[in-house]
Amino acid sequence: MCGRYELQEIEGLGARFRATSVRLDLSPRYNVAPGQVMPVVVNKAGENSLEMMKWGLVPSWAKDARIGNKMINARAETILEKPSFRKPLQSKRCLVPVSGFYEWHDTGQGKIPYHIYLKDEPVFALAGLYDTWLDPDGQELDTYTIVTTSANSFMERLHNRMPVILPQDREDMWLDPATPLSGLVSLMSPFAPQKMVAAPASQRVNSVRNDDAGLLVAER
Repeated sequence: MCGRYELQEIEGLGARFRATSVRLDLSPRYNVAPGQVMPVVVNKAGENSLEMMKWGLVPSWAKDARIGNKMINARAETILEKPSFRKPLQSKRCLVPVSGFYEWHDTGQGKIPYHIYLKDEPVFALAGLYDTWLDPDGQELDTYTIVTTSANSFMERLHNRMPVILPQDREDMWLDPATPLSGLVSLMSPFAPQKMVAAPASQRVNSVRNDDAGLLVAER
């Protein structure tokens, strides 16, 4: 599961993902939660653009937008079996820019939050899917979900799941509408463990009301 993440690097985000169209009104975020609106990278007509979307996928055919509360993650192993994810996988894939994400390790005496990030990469991309839903008044709602997979040898000591982290040289492949299904499946695999770092985070990250850089470091 991936239920919280952070995105510190806002300046230069468009350049990092070679986005020709950038629509952002955002400050650094340290505690992004489901239901919040964040930037994702989409490819339309062969060009990348950064667009703001709500975290929690609402399928275009849904009767109620509240279904998005249950659609924050899409399991790679069953993604082709779920109508909510099968069509977006074919034609509506996105990158979710992050600087790191959080996971909670259950010690048996309580859960300890960890901040997980990559060595030498201030921003990286999680594999995502998106869709557009029309409300009864015809207003569009753009939403996204984060694809997850089984934990690698680094993450399994904290949790049995992890988000699909895309190597930078595979991001275009995920966005490319011409990528065959076999290629997409190969991308939805655990990331190289030797490139990952984890450090205890502040217990204040448990509350979505807290959103500051101090969340990245555990209290002493």
